[in-house]
Amino acid sequence: MMKFLEKVQFSQDENRMRSLANTKIARETYYSSKSKNTKFLLKKRFSWMNDFILDHHVGIEVGSGAGFSKDFISNKNFKLTDLGTDDHLDFKNIDAQDTGFKEESFDYVIASNMIHHIPFPIKFFKEMNRILKKNGNLIIFESYCSLTFQLATIIMKHEGFDFTLDVWDEKNPKSDEKNAWHGNIAVPHLIFDNKKKFEENLGKFFKVEYEKFTECLIFLNSGGVTSKTKCIPMNNFFLNLLNSIDKFLVKFFPNVFCMGRRIVLRKTN
Repeated sequence: MMKFLEKVQFSQDENRMRSLANTKIARETYYSSKSKNTKFLLKKRFSWMNDFILDHHVGIEVGSGAGFSKDFISNKNFKLTDLGTDDHLDFKNIDAQDTGFKEESFDYVIASNMIHHIPFPIKFFKEMNRILKKNGNLIIFESYCSLTFQLATIIMKHEGFDFTLDVWDEKNPKSDEKNAWHGNIAVPHLIFDNKKKFEENLGKFFKVEYEKFTECLIFLNSGGVTSKTKCIPMNNFFLNLLNSIDKFLVKFFPNVFCMGRRIVLRKTN
């Protein structure tokens, strides 16, 4: 991974994003907006997950935030969970590191842009393994901390990154335990890039079934998902054109431009 710096951290007061950590405002803004940018991004971000979900499957999303995934996941047995108590959640006050659900409850679990917020990732993966049925899928969308994403993070003073952490350590948190919205976008790299380390630490729980890099310009010009930023409104023609440019950039220069990672982990025991 190419890096500007090994470690960058910001306080919440420094953050330049608008409507940070307010899912109610995010939902109101999203559903009242006529802009297609964010909806295009979210469709790309979630629709691919349906390829790993069957009609009879029962599943949840952990760390659902504003809960936009329900608009794009076609499975009727899909429920939203989060630490919060928002009305749109099916299960409230659910800690993804210790959900309280029975063993082998679900055929699939979705985790979208939330692993880099988890203080103890190893606890999360063990818990996901516990609540998934045999051969169940942990379907993940996560940040990809390319040079472009690092630069955007530095400019917006949002979340930050720390490549120096031992992500497999269960004693020291990787993000602020007292702030569920604090994040470290280096965490997915520390988990997934080193396949040998992944196998050593998680191989007895999961096998990588699918992985693909995605997103750059459609993310930067989305207007934000749970946080709102400025964007240039586009119609579907130009959004698809932007997405085609992204595919080229991500394929040939992922360490410079890529901003998203799709990954599916299959439970192995």
